[in-house]
Amino acid sequence: TGRALNRLGLDAVWWLVAPRNPLKARAPADMDRRLAACRALLDGRPRVWATGLERRLNTRCTADTLAALARRFPGARFVWLMGADNLAQFHRWRRWRWIAANFPICALARPGQQLRAGLSPMAQSLARRRLPESRAGELGRGPLRATAPRWVLLTGTTAEDSSTALRARAQRGRPGAP
Repeated sequence: TGRALNRLGLDAVWWLVAPRNPLKARAPADMDRRLAACRALLDGRPRVWATGLERRLNTRCTADTLAALARRFPGARFVWLMGADNLAQFHRWRRWRWIAANFPICALARPGQQLRAGLSPMAQSLARRRLPESRAGELGRGPLRATAPRWVLLTGTTAEDSSTALRARAQRGRPGAP
């Protein structure tokens, strides 16, 4: 998240803790517990906040959440951040093409997921709209319609703050996990 702030020139990052992932069969752990764990993990990181915004907005999918945010903050330029593991399955998300057409996307490298993400149906579909990492800062600048569909895959040091990694740490008794 800090890497995204710096590389993209963002004002802030909102880490959306979703009430439920519609692509997963199993229900997640208690929302308040997951939100508290994410906030603890982010403690001390400037301009990065974990939020249960989707629960407050009563939205069930990312497209609905982003549409609601765009209505509430018409002057804001949002960039959708996700792990490369999510980019690999992004084509399964409800209204994924609408998301890509309306919001610039940055996928953060995750261990073992970079290649899969780069070869995903979304990556292939929008290959001509992919920016090189050296131009990643363009995602957060300019009017919304002028920047989407644009996307970048940030490689380098991989982000391990996935919910799966956090749960694994918790099971091993390590801090920073839900």
